[in-house]
Amino acid sequence: MKYVDRAQAGRALAKSLDYLRGTHPLVLGLPRGGVPVARAIADLLDGDVDILLVRKLGVPWQPELAMGAITEGGIRVVNEDVVEQTRVTREQFDEIEAAEKVELERRTATWRGVRPPIPLRNRVVVITDDGVATGATAAAACMMARTQGPRRLVLAVPVGPPGALHRLGSVADEVVCPYSPDDLGGVGGVYLDFHQLEDDEVTTLLETSTAPVSDTPIHPART
Repeated sequence: MKYVDRAQAGRALAKSLDYLRGTHPLVLGLPRGGVPVARAIADLLDGDVDILLVRKLGVPWQPELAMGAITEGGIRVVNEDVVEQTRVTREQFDEIEAAEKVELERRTATWRGVRPPIPLRNRVVVITDDGVATGATAAAACMMARTQGPRRLVLAVPVGPPGALHRLGSVADEVVCPYSPDDLGGVGGVYLDFHQLEDDEVTTLLETSTAPVSDTPIHPART
């Protein structure tokens, strides 16, 4: 299965979230890749869209492999299995965390300076990204969101491996994913267009709506 791009993945994902129509959900995209997914979902479900700032802590020699994650608000998640398997030292972990804190602060200044976060309290909140691999980043995002008192917290992603999705069920009220292959090699592999978004693309997506377009039918499954 292939998604054309993140927006099309979001429209496919919105089909399995149709039961939220009428609840005016708040859809939180994890920048940068989760924002076009969130924009598409919010447009189709008549919801609000915002971001939740999270930084993955990647293994130094394999940065796409998450050994943990940090969020705005100070939530920190450590993927102990990855740390143990890769033999990352405490000094190496701390060095990566310090660098990612700098980037987290930069992004906070970029997107929060003129756009304060939409309150989560008593809202139906959907957290989304363009996919999950280990699930550390998504877990940190859910833990951060939970502290803000949402009425219901749904994690919805276009793709993710069964094991990670199962673990994420402990931090969200519900996990929704249309495509969950056992042999997911990488999130980017299920997209035809997986380009790196720039800051201004994220800003534009947060400020404007996109018109729905027709897609090839996808039959999503809820996990």
